[in-house]
Amino acid sequence: MTEYFVYGSDATDYLKNKDKKMRTVIERVGHIDRPVDTDLFSSVMHHIIGQQISTKAQETIWKRMQQDLGAVTPETVAAAGTARLQSYGTTFRKAGYLADFAQKVRSSAFDLEGLRRLPDAEAVAALASLKGIGVWTAEMILLFCLQRPDVFSYDDLAIQRGLRMTYRHRKIERPLFERYRRRFHPYGSVASLYLWAVACGAIPEWTDPAARKSPPRQKVRNPKEAKP
Repeated sequence: MTEYFVYGSDATDYLKNKDKKMRTVIERVGHIDRPVDTDLFSSVMHHIIGQQISTKAQETIWKRMQQDLGAVTPETVAAAGTARLQSYGTTFRKAGYLADFAQKVRSSAFDLEGLRRLPDAEAVAALASLKGIGVWTAEMILLFCLQRPDVFSYDDLAIQRGLRMTYRHRKIERPLFERYRRRFHPYGSVASLYLWAVACGAIPEWTDPAARKSPPRQKVRNPKEAKP
């Protein structure tokens, strides 16, 4: 059974009252059902596998892993080894990251379930200490696994695009982004869902100001055609 990110009217009412543009987005788009994976081990594995590949390729690799290993657990993944993990279609480097992560969880060198008790910043730092996990990936795990309510990632290009489209900015520098983070706090995760929707075309007439075409070049006459 598919689980979705849980949020209610307390979040949407707050955002609508805080920001007129966000009110328009929420009312136009409606409730968003965004799937989550509440299993931490599975979520981290998915995010490592999925870096820089399509969702379809990610799911193909995951299905091959499930079919071959049966249960995808720290024990089965660590026992598989890098070469076998690579055979599912991932790169050698990613296979090494997966094996390293599984081994650390199995040996308790990394307290995976302990992440649930950590504040956001500490949880991000802990995840980012793992091979193959950067800050953006860690933030996505907080949002789509732990369902933390206030994740608003500067490193997410789609969120930046959604901000440009909603607020008509040509560029989102860090100070401007932080203004929006403060505005949407403590419901940054819900704001993220709606900005992703905008970035994906949920409001068709809204365009990206950064994608405006340059004015056409003026045709330069051939000097031989110039009149005396």
